[in-house]
Amino acid sequence: MAADDTNVNDNQYLTFVLENELFALNIGSVREVLELASITKVPRTPEFIRGVINLRGRAVPVVDLRMKFGMGETRRTVNTCIIIVEVELDGESTVLGALADSVQEVYEMESSQIEPPPRMGTRIKAEFITGMGKSGDRFIVILDINKVFSAEELSLAADAGRGPGLGEGREGAVHAGS
Repeated sequence: MAADDTNVNDNQYLTFVLENELFALNIGSVREVLELASITKVPRTPEFIRGVINLRGRAVPVVDLRMKFGMGETRRTVNTCIIIVEVELDGESTVLGALADSVQEVYEMESSQIEPPPRMGTRIKAEFITGMGKSGDRFIVILDINKVFSAEELSLAADAGRGPGLGEGREGAVHAGS
């Protein structure tokens, strides 16, 4: 890899929708985007951790960003998807899935097109936001996925991904095609 290639993705962002608002993640943290799969609820996890999915034989925790941000539960539609991301905290990496109402596109923004996060006026904590971009007349809230979840929340998510008793829990916990 040439030295120039290391920053090639620094200005590319995957845009997605949560409750009619446009969000983005730096493409470097995104591994893949999946159609909504069957999610198995894991007992004794926070509500925003919806459960786990089977990703090529590996249990990957799935979080509901809408719930995390106080927007209510993500509803299943034909556009609902799971964004597989890699989150880093204290030098440790965790792979998790993030529910989104829909994924839009990979959007390129130069740093000059990104404004600092607003101090107020958003539902989301300012420390979760890297900056604000623009697409036409719409603002794009650029998230810092590494700051959205606390160490404790990531630990709970990681435990959900490897915890015992997968498939146990409340009746109807496996949501296949509902």
